[in-house]
Amino acid sequence: MAFRNYILVCGGTGCESSRADQIFKNLIAECEAQGVADEVQIVKTGCFGFCEQGPIVKILPEDSFYVQVKPEDAKELVAEHIVKGREVKRLLYDKEKSAKHAQVEDIKFYQKQFRIVLRNCGFIDPENIDEYIAREGYEALEKVLFEMTPDDVIEEMKTAGLRGRGGAGFPTWMKWNFTKQAEGDVKYVVCNADEGDPGAYMDRSTLEGDPHSVLEAMTICGYTIGAHQGYIYIRAEYPLAIHRLEVAMKQAREYGLLGKDILGSGFDFDIEIRLGAGAFVCGEETALLQSIEGHRGMPTPRPPFPAVKGLWGKPTVINNVETWANVPVIITKGGKWFSQIGTADSKGTKVFALTGKVCNSGLVEVPMGTTLREIVFDIGGGIAHGKKFKAVQTGGPSGGVITERDLDTPIDYASLQRIGSMMGSGGMIVMDEDDCIVDVAKFYLNFTVDESCGKCAPCRIGGRSLCNILEKITRGSGTLEDIDRINEIGLAMKKGSLCALGQTSPNPVLSTLKYFPEEYMAHIVDKKCPSGKCKKLISFEINPAKCIGCTACARKCPVGAITGEKKQPHTINPAVCIKCGVCKETCKFGAVEIH
Repeated sequence: MAFRNYILVCGGTGCESSRADQIFKNLIAECEAQGVADEVQIVKTGCFGFCEQGPIVKILPEDSFYVQVKPEDAKELVAEHIVKGREVKRLLYDKEKSAKHAQVEDIKFYQKQFRIVLRNCGFIDPENIDEYIAREGYEALEKVLFEMTPDDVIEEMKTAGLRGRGGAGFPTWMKWNFTKQAEGDVKYVVCNADEGDPGAYMDRSTLEGDPHSVLEAMTICGYTIGAHQGYIYIRAEYPLAIHRLEVAMKQAREYGLLGKDILGSGFDFDIEIRLGAGAFVCGEETALLQSIEGHRGMPTPRPPFPAVKGLWGKPTVINNVETWANVPVIITKGGKWFSQIGTADSKGTKVFALTGKVCNSGLVEVPMGTTLREIVFDIGGGIAHGKKFKAVQTGGPSGGVITERDLDTPIDYASLQRIGSMMGSGGMIVMDEDDCIVDVAKFYLNFTVDESCGKCAPCRIGGRSLCNILEKITRGSGTLEDIDRINEIGLAMKKGSLCALGQTSPNPVLSTLKYFPEEYMAHIVDKKCPSGKCKKLISFEINPAKCIGCTACARKCPVGAITGEKKQPHTINPAVCIKCGVCKETCKFGAVEIH
């Protein structure tokens, strides 16, 4: 049945938390109330990516892009746009104030993006298998089962040059081939959906918006390596992604696309979900396998690698969600097509969760080789509130900071490694001039210390020692000898830790020390925090030349540290002040200063 209009409502976790589900229900109710229900199809999709502007509602065929929509806006959207054919101007994304409404291709956030992994997110109902099939879904699986041999698939993946998107960047075809050639009748396929980096939500959004792409890819891999069972390991705190995976798996089995005798080919393959408890270390593949088997999630020495001896001692292919989502497109469009995107050693695209002090936060998918400047300033819209760019952290707690001097570095595996950072899974956190670089390093170290499994001494003891040193520096007790200790401990952790968590956890502090030595010196020598974030190293004072005695700061101070008469300069008692910063936020005259 053809409809006059299609209303797409973002159904990702971010928009759902802002009442997108109620928007969806209200739109349905309003279409019925206003007599246009038979003319309109309303679809709840996955994430549109432009999370800063959510909840998002898109109406076709006009391609009208409505942002920051509220449930009470549903009545006006239906009455004006659907019934009268007039766009609701106040809800359109139109920062340039042009006379014409902003279609998606006109929005700068999307202009430099190229969507392969996120191709269906924001376009289809992830709980409707027919919509996935309508966009070439399961064509790759059909092609593989009836037109290609396992060796053909390996060759196509090799031509494509796809590398693992979980962080290490290992060639996907090579991993598959190791397992294909490994001895044994029982083999496994595993999807690593245990996304734990602070600020990262790429894999979660992909599963919420396009779960069938992962199921199809895992089945293709099963056929290629000779496996008949797959597992998706996903943290239990992703309930929406889990629900949509369960719905997708049920539908795929009903359509003969999963389970016994897939599409009448004689090939059997099924998938089960295993829930993780949210341990960051279980993102490491050997710890993940231990958890699936029911053991405590702790890494094991390699070799042997999982490709040869993995789940229950059997050869196992493990790839993360983003890697899997690329596979169906490579098969349908060809490895040569895919290899023409990106750079010489980094093919295809990369998905980033762009967050932090940036104007346009959200999910970004760009061709490999796109520069950081393009991502932060063209797609991200630059630094929020007119502040100055300071650094961007890529690779989460395993990565390092990238400063202004390296903003024109292309995003690929080799280039990021050369400047002391890493691709990681795709978290990208932007910092501005108000961020204390020492405090940022301490945040990441605290995270990895909490998430360490404690199995090996370099990680367990080294991480805690680094945290203690940073804590000492931020409270004004640091010494110059601490700099040498940071470097010594960091190097020992990188060389001696059992897994990548311990080997990379010193990266944030080592890279910040390399690029911002002056901030460390300010904390250690001058006993000052230039950014005003380390409470032990700052004091609040009122400039009498600026204070008009309005008493606003005194009335807001939670501990009564501010005194003074009306229309007379006030003062802050440092012995009472808890350095909460409320006075500075309250003062409209800039009289409260940090020293």
